[in-house]
Amino acid sequence: MHPSFIKARVFAALALIILTLGFTLPMITFHGTMNKISEGKADEISPLSIKIWNLYNQGRYKSVATDVEAHNDLEKMIASTAEIGVASLPIWAVSLEAPNYPKEAFPQGIPVFFHFDGFSGEVHEMNTINHYVGMDPMYVGGYFEREIGIYALLLLSLIIIYFIAYDTAIFTLGMLIPVSLPLLFLADYSYWLYWFGHNLHDWGAFKIKPFMPTVFGDGKIAQFTTHSYPTIGFYLLLAISILSLLAYFAKRKAIKETSINS
Repeated sequence: MHPSFIKARVFAALALIILTLGFTLPMITFHGTMNKISEGKADEISPLSIKIWNLYNQGRYKSVATDVEAHNDLEKMIASTAEIGVASLPIWAVSLEAPNYPKEAFPQGIPVFFHFDGFSGEVHEMNTINHYVGMDPMYVGGYFEREIGIYALLLLSLIIIYFIAYDTAIFTLGMLIPVSLPLLFLADYSYWLYWFGHNLHDWGAFKIKPFMPTVFGDGKIAQFTTHSYPTIGFYLLLAISILSLLAYFAKRKAIKETSINS
Protein backbone atom coordinates (compact mmCIF):
# COMPACT_ATOMS: atom_id res chain seq x y z
CA MET A 1 0.00 0.00 0.00
CA HIS A 2 1.22 3.48 -0.85
CA PRO A 3 2.48 5.29 2.31
CA SER A 4 0.20 8.26 1.60
CA PHE A 5 -2.85 6.00 1.74
CA ILE A 6 -1.81 5.05 5.27
CA LYS A 7 -1.21 8.69 6.20
CA ALA A 8 -4.63 9.65 4.83
CA ARG A 9 -6.33 6.97 6.93
CA VAL A 10 -4.47 8.01 10.08
CA PHE A 11 -5.32 11.70 9.63
CA ALA A 12 -8.96 10.89 8.90
CA ALA A 13 -9.22 8.53 11.87
CA LEU A 14 -7.87 11.20 14.19
CA ALA A 15 -10.40 13.72 12.81
CA LEU A 16 -13.20 11.18 13.35
CA ILE A 17 -12.13 10.51 16.95
CA ILE A 18 -12.10 14.23 17.79
CA LEU A 19 -15.48 14.77 16.12
CA THR A 20 -16.99 11.81 17.97
CA LEU A 21 -15.64 12.54 21.43
CA GLY A 22 -16.07 16.31 21.29
CA PHE A 23 -19.48 16.55 19.68
CA THR A 24 -21.26 13.50 18.27
CA LEU A 25 -21.18 11.26 21.35
CA PRO A 26 -22.41 13.86 23.88
CA MET A 27 -25.01 15.16 21.43
CA ILE A 28 -26.46 11.70 20.80
CA THR A 29 -26.52 10.58 24.41
CA PHE A 30 -27.99 13.89 25.65
CA HIS A 31 -30.50 14.27 22.81
CA GLY A 32 -33.98 15.09 24.14
CA THR A 33 -32.80 15.37 27.76
CA MET A 34 -33.39 19.12 27.97
CA ASN A 35 -37.00 18.59 26.86
CA LYS A 36 -37.52 15.97 29.56
CA ILE A 37 -36.12 18.34 32.18
CA SER A 38 -38.35 21.22 31.09
CA GLU A 39 -41.40 18.92 31.01
CA GLY A 40 -40.73 17.60 34.52
CA LYS A 41 -39.87 14.11 33.29
CA ALA A 42 -36.45 13.82 34.91
CA ASP A 43 -37.21 10.23 35.91
CA GLU A 44 -37.17 9.31 32.20
CA ILE A 45 -33.60 10.49 31.68
CA SER A 46 -31.30 7.56 30.98
CA PRO A 47 -28.37 6.81 33.33
CA LEU A 48 -26.03 7.11 30.32
CA SER A 49 -27.23 10.68 29.63
CA ILE A 50 -26.55 11.57 33.26
CA LYS A 51 -23.07 10.02 33.22
CA ILE A 52 -22.13 11.74 29.95
CA TRP A 53 -23.37 15.13 31.17
CA ASN A 54 -21.49 14.77 34.45
CA LEU A 55 -18.31 13.78 32.60
CA TYR A 56 -18.41 16.55 30.01
CA ASN A 57 -19.33 19.25 32.52
CA GLN A 58 -16.29 18.77 34.72
CA GLY A 59 -14.74 22.21 35.13
CA ARG A 60 -17.30 23.93 32.93
CA TYR A 61 -18.95 27.22 33.85
CA LYS A 62 -22.08 27.02 36.02
CA SER A 63 -24.47 29.86 36.76
CA VAL A 64 -23.54 31.88 39.83
CA ALA A 65 -26.97 30.98 41.22
CA THR A 66 -26.09 27.26 41.21
CA ASP A 67 -25.28 25.56 44.50
CA VAL A 68 -21.62 24.54 44.40
CA GLU A 69 -22.53 21.08 45.70
CA ALA A 70 -24.67 20.54 42.62
CA HIS A 71 -21.89 21.32 40.15
CA ASN A 72 -21.09 18.47 37.77
CA ASP A 73 -24.03 16.41 39.07
CA LEU A 74 -27.01 16.52 36.72
CA GLU A 75 -29.44 14.97 39.19
CA LYS A 76 -28.59 17.57 41.85
CA MET A 77 -28.77 20.33 39.24
CA ILE A 78 -32.28 19.21 38.29
CA ALA A 79 -33.36 18.87 41.93
CA SER A 80 -32.19 22.41 42.70
CA THR A 81 -33.78 23.81 39.50
CA ALA A 82 -30.37 25.11 38.45
CA GLU A 83 -29.67 26.40 34.97
CA ILE A 84 -28.54 23.43 32.88
CA GLY A 85 -26.67 23.54 29.58
CA VAL A 86 -26.14 20.85 26.98
CA ALA A 87 -23.41 18.23 27.28
CA SER A 88 -21.40 18.76 24.08
CA LEU A 89 -18.31 20.96 24.08
CA PRO A 90 -18.91 24.71 23.70
CA ILE A 91 -17.68 26.29 20.47
CA TRP A 92 -17.97 30.04 21.11
CA ALA A 93 -18.20 32.16 24.24
CA VAL A 94 -19.86 35.55 24.64
CA SER A 95 -19.95 37.64 27.80
CA LEU A 96 -21.41 41.00 28.74
CA GLU A 97 -20.22 43.44 31.37
CA ALA A 98 -22.23 46.37 32.75
CA PRO A 99 -22.26 48.57 35.86
CA ASN A 100 -25.41 46.85 37.16
CA TYR A 101 -23.58 43.48 37.09
CA PRO A 102 -20.76 43.97 39.61
CA LYS A 103 -17.59 41.91 39.37
CA GLU A 104 -18.21 40.54 42.86
CA ALA A 105 -21.44 38.89 41.73
CA PHE A 106 -20.43 38.09 38.14
CA PRO A 107 -16.63 37.80 37.98
CA GLN A 108 -16.79 36.71 34.32
CA GLY A 109 -19.55 39.12 33.38
CA ILE A 110 -22.66 37.44 31.97
CA PRO A 111 -21.23 34.52 29.96
CA VAL A 112 -23.07 32.35 27.47
CA PHE A 113 -21.58 29.47 25.50
CA PHE A 114 -22.78 28.36 22.08
CA HIS A 115 -22.85 24.66 21.16
CA PHE A 116 -23.94 22.76 18.06
CA ASP A 117 -27.06 21.62 19.91
CA GLY A 118 -27.84 24.44 22.34
CA PHE A 119 -26.44 26.77 24.97
CA SER A 120 -24.92 26.85 28.44
CA GLY A 121 -23.94 29.51 30.97
CA GLU A 122 -26.13 32.40 32.12
CA VAL A 123 -28.73 31.77 29.43
CA HIS A 124 -31.71 33.09 31.40
CA GLU A 125 -29.87 36.27 32.38
CA MET A 126 -28.70 36.85 28.81
CA ASN A 127 -32.24 36.46 27.50
CA THR A 128 -33.38 39.00 30.09
CA ILE A 129 -30.78 41.45 28.81
CA ASN A 130 -31.81 40.75 25.22
CA HIS A 131 -35.43 41.48 26.11
CA TYR A 132 -34.31 44.76 27.70
CA VAL A 133 -33.03 46.02 24.32
CA GLY A 134 -35.88 44.47 22.29
CA MET A 135 -34.00 41.40 21.11
CA ASP A 136 -35.48 37.92 20.76
CA PRO A 137 -34.40 35.17 23.19
CA MET A 138 -31.46 33.13 21.94
CA TYR A 139 -33.39 29.95 21.25
CA VAL A 140 -35.14 31.72 18.34
CA GLY A 141 -31.91 31.70 16.37
CA GLY A 142 -30.39 28.59 14.84
CA TYR A 143 -33.42 26.41 15.57
CA PHE A 144 -33.11 24.46 12.31
CA GLU A 145 -29.36 24.01 12.80
CA ARG A 146 -29.86 22.60 16.29
CA GLU A 147 -32.56 20.23 15.08
CA ILE A 148 -30.44 18.72 12.31
CA GLY A 149 -27.12 18.95 14.16
CA ILE A 150 -26.96 15.32 15.27
CA TYR A 151 -27.93 14.00 11.85
CA ALA A 152 -25.43 16.28 10.11
CA LEU A 153 -22.60 15.07 12.33
CA LEU A 154 -23.59 11.44 11.87
CA LEU A 155 -23.56 11.96 8.10
CA LEU A 156 -20.19 13.66 8.39
CA SER A 157 -18.87 10.73 10.42
CA LEU A 158 -20.13 8.35 7.74
CA ILE A 159 -18.33 10.36 5.04
CA ILE A 160 -15.06 10.11 6.99
CA ILE A 161 -15.56 6.37 7.52
CA TYR A 162 -16.12 5.86 3.78
CA PHE A 163 -13.03 7.97 3.09
CA ILE A 164 -11.02 5.64 5.32
CA ALA A 165 -12.52 2.48 3.80
CA TYR A 166 -12.50 3.35 0.09
CA ASP A 167 -9.92 4.99 -2.15
CA THR A 168 -12.25 6.59 -4.67
CA ALA A 169 -12.34 10.18 -5.93
CA ILE A 170 -15.88 10.89 -4.68
CA PHE A 171 -15.11 9.99 -1.08
CA THR A 172 -11.84 11.89 -1.32
CA LEU A 173 -13.76 15.03 -2.31
CA GLY A 174 -16.21 14.39 0.54
CA MET A 175 -13.37 14.98 2.98
CA LEU A 176 -13.49 18.67 2.09
CA ILE A 177 -16.74 18.96 4.04
CA PRO A 178 -15.12 18.54 7.50
CA VAL A 179 -12.37 20.86 6.25
CA SER A 180 -14.97 23.61 6.04
CA LEU A 181 -16.46 23.12 9.54
CA PRO A 182 -14.87 26.19 11.23
CA LEU A 183 -15.91 28.46 8.34
CA LEU A 184 -19.43 27.03 8.25
CA PHE A 185 -19.85 27.64 11.96
CA LEU A 186 -18.52 31.21 11.76
CA ALA A 187 -20.73 32.00 8.76
CA ASP A 188 -23.85 30.70 10.51
CA TYR A 189 -22.93 32.37 13.82
CA SER A 190 -22.30 35.72 12.07
CA TYR A 191 -25.58 35.49 10.17
CA TRP A 192 -27.60 35.00 13.35
CA LEU A 193 -25.79 37.80 15.15
CA TYR A 194 -26.71 40.09 12.26
CA TRP A 195 -30.31 38.83 12.31
CA PHE A 196 -30.71 39.43 16.04
CA GLY A 197 -29.15 42.89 15.83
CA HIS A 198 -31.34 43.95 12.90
CA ASN A 199 -34.67 42.51 14.07
CA LEU A 200 -35.24 44.44 17.28
CA HIS A 201 -38.73 44.75 18.76
CA ASP A 202 -40.59 47.69 20.25
CA TRP A 203 -40.99 45.95 23.59
CA GLY A 204 -37.44 46.87 24.62
CA ALA A 205 -37.27 49.22 27.59
CA PHE A 206 -34.05 50.61 26.13
CA LYS A 207 -34.29 51.72 22.50
CA ILE A 208 -31.24 51.24 20.30
CA LYS A 209 -30.65 51.36 16.57
CA PRO A 210 -30.15 48.14 14.59
CA PHE A 211 -26.56 47.00 14.94
CA MET A 212 -24.13 44.18 14.17
CA PRO A 213 -22.98 42.47 17.38
CA THR A 214 -19.27 41.78 17.65
CA VAL A 215 -18.39 38.43 16.08
CA PHE A 216 -14.82 38.28 17.37
CA GLY A 217 -13.19 40.49 19.99
CA ASP A 218 -14.50 43.21 22.28
CA GLY A 219 -17.31 45.62 21.52
CA LYS A 220 -19.87 47.99 22.98
CA ILE A 221 -23.68 47.75 22.96
CA ALA A 222 -25.52 50.48 24.86
CA GLN A 223 -23.99 50.41 28.35
CA PHE A 224 -22.70 46.85 27.90
CA THR A 225 -19.15 45.86 27.08
CA THR A 226 -19.16 42.67 25.03
CA HIS A 227 -16.55 39.94 24.62
CA SER A 228 -16.85 37.31 21.88
CA TYR A 229 -14.18 34.63 21.54
CA PRO A 230 -13.73 31.01 20.45
CA THR A 231 -13.52 28.34 23.10
CA ILE A 232 -12.39 24.71 23.23
CA GLY A 233 -14.95 23.38 20.74
CA PHE A 234 -13.83 25.79 18.01
CA TYR A 235 -10.21 24.79 18.44
CA LEU A 236 -11.27 21.16 18.04
CA LEU A 237 -13.11 22.11 14.84
CA LEU A 238 -9.86 23.66 13.60
CA ALA A 239 -8.01 20.45 14.46
CA ILE A 240 -10.63 18.41 12.56
CA SER A 241 -10.33 20.79 9.62
CA ILE A 242 -6.52 20.57 9.47
CA LEU A 243 -6.48 16.79 9.84
CA SER A 244 -9.15 16.44 7.16
CA LEU A 245 -7.17 18.66 4.81
CA LEU A 246 -4.01 16.63 5.39
CA ALA A 247 -5.99 13.44 4.77
CA TYR A 248 -7.42 14.86 1.55
CA PHE A 249 -4.04 15.84 0.10
CA ALA A 250 -2.41 12.58 1.22
CA LYS A 251 -5.15 10.57 -0.47
CA ARG A 252 -4.92 12.66 -3.66
CA LYS A 253 -1.17 12.17 -3.77
CA ALA A 254 -1.52 8.41 -3.31
CA ILE A 255 -4.22 8.10 -5.98
CA LYS A 256 -2.20 10.16 -8.44
CA GLU A 257 1.08 8.29 -7.91
CA THR A 258 -0.50 4.82 -7.96
CA SER A 259 -2.39 5.63 -11.18
CA ILE A 260 0.85 6.81 -12.82
CA ASN A 261 2.71 3.66 -11.79
CA SER A 262 -0.06 1.27 -12.79
